[in-house]
Amino acid sequence: MKKEIASILCATALTCSAGAASIPDFSDVRPSDWYHDAVNYVCENGLMNGTSDTAFSPNATTSRGMIVTILYRLAGSPDMPESNWGYPYADVDTNAYYSAPVYWARMNDLVTGYSDTQFGPNDAITREQLTAILYRYDTYRGHTPQGSAALDGYADAASVESWAAEAMSWANGNGLVTGVTPTTLVPNGTAPRAQVAVILSRYTDQ
Repeated sequence: MKKEIASILCATALTCSAGAASIPDFSDVRPSDWYHDAVNYVCENGLMNGTSDTAFSPNATTSRGMIVTILYRLAGSPDMPESNWGYPYADVDTNAYYSAPVYWARMNDLVTGYSDTQFGPNDAITREQLTAILYRYDTYRGHTPQGSAALDGYADAASVESWAAEAMSWANGNGLVTGVTPTTLVPNGTAPRAQVAVILSRYTDQ
C-alpha cells in the first residue's frame, strides 16, 4: 500500500493553511512523541500537512471533509466530472478543497451526508465514523476486510453504534484503532490529527 502513494506530493495535501513543511519544522512534534513517526510519514507522502509552517496541531480535531480528502488522495484523486456529482449538498462549496472528494466518497458508498442536502464537511470526525469510512474504503479497493476482534473487553463497547460495530471490530483486530485507555475505546470521541496520522500510517503499512 505504501508504494501506491509514494508519488503523492505534500503540496497537494489537505490542510487549509500553510504550504508543506518538513517535520523538523514543527515545534509541536517532538522525536519522543508517540505520533512522531506517523506524522513524519503522512507529511512525507502528502496525506496531511501542517496547520502552519511551524505547527502540525496534533491535538486539533479532524473534520469529515479532511478524512474523505485523505482517502481521495490515497485512491489517486480519481477524475470527477461535475456532471456525475449528483444532487448538491448545500454546505459543500464547489470551490472548497474537499468538494470533489465529498462527492467521490458518496458515489462510492464510503460515506453519506446527514441528509440529501447536508454533509457536515467541517464537523469533527468521530473515532467510529473514521473506522467505518476506512472499512468501506478497504472494500472499495477490492479487498475483503480480514481480521476482527471481540470488543467486549472494553468497558464502553456497548456504546459503539450498530452501524460501526463490524468496522470497529475489524480496525481493532488489525491494530488500526486501539483503546484510548486499556479499558475504553471512546468510539464517539473525536479523532485528533495525531490519532488520524497514526491510524493512516498503520493502515497503509498493511
